Formats: sequence, structure tokens, C-alpha cells
Amino acid sequence: MVGGIGSRHVAREEALGVLYEADVRGIDLLTALDSQEVDVADYADELVRGIDKAMVDIDGHLEAVANDWSVERMPVVDRTVLRMATYELLERPDVPTNAVISEAVELAGQYSTEKSGRFVNGVLARLARDLRPDDPGEPAPLGD
Repeated sequence: MVGGIGSRHVAREEALGVLYEADVRGIDLLTALDSQEVDVADYADELVRGIDKAMVDIDGHLEAVANDWSVERMPVVDRTVLRMATYELLERPDVPTNAVISEAVELAGQYSTEKSGRFVNGVLARLARDLRPDDPGEPAPLGD
């Protein structure tokens, strides 16, 4: 797939689908990835494989900043979006913090509940301050 912002957005949506499927079906992430009928974008593949390798670390970071929320208690889409964004904050310094947060908020708002965008934004803003203290990014603007 050709690189670029638009293609990363599509790749994130593909990764969200794979990760969501694995979560709700209770199957391994790589099994879900390998079972896709159409090849996913390279970036989606990287996200899923990276999350698979770092899941314990990612969830630990989320638990540390998600006040009064265990990762398992979060809605599936929110949990999935947060895992993707956390992976990017940890492993993809080339992706600007603002882009990571904005994309995550957009995906949560599009695919989850009405309040998900605010929740995801808050968790990621706190996490970015911890993981990228020199570039914590600005909280994403929230729609009405």
C-alpha cells in the first residue's frame, strides 16, 4: 500500500477490525490476522503483530493511566483503539503524538459509544505525557 496519512487511517481501520474480531471471538491476534480473506495493509499488519508481542506492556500502561478502569472492563472498541494508539506511542516515534491521539479519538467516536471519544482522549493525553514527555501532544478537539 502506498504510504501517507490517508493510507495509515485505512490501515488503522483494518487493524481495528482484526483486533476487534480477535477480542470478541476470543482468538489469538495472529490467528485473526491470518484468517483475513483479503490481505491487510502493511501498517495494519505491523499494528496487529506489534500489539500481539507487547500486549502485557501495553495493557500495563493503560491500567496505569485509566483511572478506575481495568482494561478488561473497557468497551471492546475503546480497548482496541487504546491498544493501537499505545503501541504507536511506544513503538512509532515517527508518528506525531497529535496524529496518534486524533486518529484514536476519531476511530472511537466513529465505531464506539457517544462518550468514547472523550474517554480515549483523556486516557491518551495522560499516557502521552508519560511516554512522550518532550511531545505530549495536545488533546484532540472533541465534537458536540
